[in-house]
Amino acid sequence: MSKTKSKNYSVLIGAAFLMATSAIGPGFLTQTAVFTGELQSTFGFVILVSVILSLIAQLNVWRIIGVSGLKGQEIANKVVPGLGYFVAFLVALGGLAFNIGNVGGAAMGFNILFGIDIKIAAVISAALAIVIFVSKEAGKAMDNLTKILGGIMIVLVAYVAIKTKPPIGEALYRTVIPKEFPMLAIITLVGGTVGGYITFSGGHRLIDAGISGEENLDEINKSAYMGIGIAAIMRVLLFLAVLGVVSKGFVLDPASPPASAFKEAAGNFGYKVFGLVIWAAALTSIVGAAYTSVSFISTFTKLISDHVNKWIIGFIGVSTIIFITIGQPAKLLVVAGSLNGLILPVTLGTMLLASGKKEIVGDYKHPKWLLITGILVVIITAFLGISSLSGLKALWS
Repeated sequence: MSKTKSKNYSVLIGAAFLMATSAIGPGFLTQTAVFTGELQSTFGFVILVSVILSLIAQLNVWRIIGVSGLKGQEIANKVVPGLGYFVAFLVALGGLAFNIGNVGGAAMGFNILFGIDIKIAAVISAALAIVIFVSKEAGKAMDNLTKILGGIMIVLVAYVAIKTKPPIGEALYRTVIPKEFPMLAIITLVGGTVGGYITFSGGHRLIDAGISGEENLDEINKSAYMGIGIAAIMRVLLFLAVLGVVSKGFVLDPASPPASAFKEAAGNFGYKVFGLVIWAAALTSIVGAAYTSVSFISTFTKLISDHVNKWIIGFIGVSTIIFITIGQPAKLLVVAGSLNGLILPVTLGTMLLASGKKEIVGDYKHPKWLLITGILVVIITAFLGISSLSGLKALWS
């Protein structure tokens, strides 16, 4: 394998892990545990449907970004002048709010592992994330971090899944023939896996690495498939780990459902394993959220484009300062969560419109099946977005 091909393959894997680990944050862990507790084996069906919908969304977005060589906000501005600024605002606001939660998740993980004060743990975790962007080769450092920590998470959760001895036969059966059709769980999982900045994290990484154009479409597709595959493997393993304990009658602790499942599975060691898993999940999400949020505003002014890494460091710094001084501000998270629900239908819809514009994609012909299924995902996620706006009522209740 030539050095160029080897380097490209490393970037493709890095972009896939960046997207997957951006999706696998503290919310991902809690969400999976809660729904497994509620639905048990039927949650396998939810995972299957959400993976299919997520794959459709990702393939559409990655292909259009990759072929055009333009970032999401640039494409949006070409489709509807000014739309890119609106999308960038939503992504940056959502990224900041969820990064406060990611810092909190990393602090919690360190606290579980070493008993360190939450605020000190938050500062240490943020400092480790910042080190990535101090490096002259930040892209390579980010790829390596997400690959290593992503791999560790998969191995640790697989260990717990084996330990809990889940009813795999029943899980497989209910994945195909569910007891019910839990639409809310499906929509929540799709939003959590490809909502907000997550869909664009890998595609933007490929553009920054110079992998774009129709001639690189095979590589772009490979990276997208890998990203969804990694997130799906993690989701399935976590589902099986939790299913193993709830299927035996164990009731998850509402304060921290995944932590209680790991503790039930392997005692105090299992609890420490959870601490490492949530820390790794949160740290990689801090990196992914900061990198992608800044990439959405980087093309608007040279003040940002000439100093991208400094802005990313500042983004992480602000998230951490808010967490240690105010905590996780509930109102900001509610507003950002509600707005975040609107991002995917807007951005995916914009990409589908862009797929037919020659000035954006040139002579590239977007597959009809991706266009049609993409429209279906837009409709489903628009329903999620409209539903999520009800969360704003919490501000005045």
